[in-house]
Amino acid sequence: MQKFLIKGNRALKGEIQISGAKNAALPILAAAIMLPGRSVIRNVPNLLDVTTIIRVLRALGLKAEYSQSKPNTVNVWNYQVKHVAPYELVTKMRASFFVIGPILAVKGLAKIPLPGGCAIGSRPVDIHIKGLEALGAKVELEHGFVIAKADKLRGGKIYFDFPSVGATESVIMAAALADGETVIENAAREPEIIDLANFLNKAGAKIEGAGKEIIHIQGVNSLAPVDHAIIPDRIEAGTMMMAAAITRGDMKIGGIVPEHIEATVRKLQESGIYVELDGDSVRVKNDDGFRSVDVKTLPYPGFPTDMQPQFTSLLCLAKGTSVITETVFENRFMHLQELKRMGADIRLEGQSAIISGVEKMSGAPVRVPDLRAGAALILAGLAAEGETLLEDRDHHINRGYEKLLEKLSALGADIKKVS
Repeated sequence: MQKFLIKGNRALKGEIQISGAKNAALPILAAAIMLPGRSVIRNVPNLLDVTTIIRVLRALGLKAEYSQSKPNTVNVWNYQVKHVAPYELVTKMRASFFVIGPILAVKGLAKIPLPGGCAIGSRPVDIHIKGLEALGAKVELEHGFVIAKADKLRGGKIYFDFPSVGATESVIMAAALADGETVIENAAREPEIIDLANFLNKAGAKIEGAGKEIIHIQGVNSLAPVDHAIIPDRIEAGTMMMAAAITRGDMKIGGIVPEHIEATVRKLQESGIYVELDGDSVRVKNDDGFRSVDVKTLPYPGFPTDMQPQFTSLLCLAKGTSVITETVFENRFMHLQELKRMGADIRLEGQSAIISGVEKMSGAPVRVPDLRAGAALILAGLAAEGETLLEDRDHHINRGYEKLLEKLSALGADIKKVS
């Protein structure tokens, strides 16, 4: 268990640089299973989820490690691949399930435990399985494991009922080495999918349309090792934007891709907060408070579900009544009860949270139920009067944010780990 003590009511001011995207690094590291030889992956955030996927790669027979001389660089040496992923690691983190497609593509057999991770919704793997079956795989569930077999994957046409990011990435990876052409319809369009496709295309894959609703993949016989840099983390950028807004601060956030954070920028501006984009940086300034807005989470390019908890914290202090509707994950309101401990006025109606803004919140003991909720509670603590003691039993915050305490402290936050 780890605990954080936050002394609130301090405006955050200064400049900050955004780390590489966790949600891009994880599938790209998994895709390295398909690239024989040594690949170099740069701008990789050093955090718990990445460490977990590196341990998965090692358990599968690869050598993978952070460079000792080049920060945020992971070297992967791939000379052999085992077909069974370790139960104790995959059950810790849902993204570990990404390895099923690459293993199946290179070995013809993959045995992967049903995954774990944040309990924010069902997030079933049946969409992944449907995609692999469309490529000719035979898939069975046996004693908590997913077992996929295929002497040789073949191209196919796949339509997703929901544009699942993970399933889209799984099929892209498997189809890259399949015979013939694969077409994915109603594909997820997130920037992390484009980054994965760029990584594989550098390695010799033939993927077109990533970032659009229809993706075409022409299978190739083999891939080659590459040197690739991960895109910036749009969720960290959005979280820092919220930190500036909720503390009535003034922050310049560098290393961003403007179009990746457009939905967050628009909602902050709609609430009356000053947001100015300038090349690869964004300035967020809040002098005069802000007003209520309504938010509905949607697949990209809509408002991201991974930003919903943080925006909820912000709207707790807005003038007026806001409605946040969650359409992606059914259990993504577990942080509401913790915010109410701090004085927030929130009621839940189905998949919508109705938030009546209050003048102030007060520090209180709170618990972190999942990764993004942890960020949301830190934001609330930064803005609240008094002290907030944040209890993070499962190290959720370390899973998703690189050096978060150091970055916030450099901006003027009073936040520290306590025993």
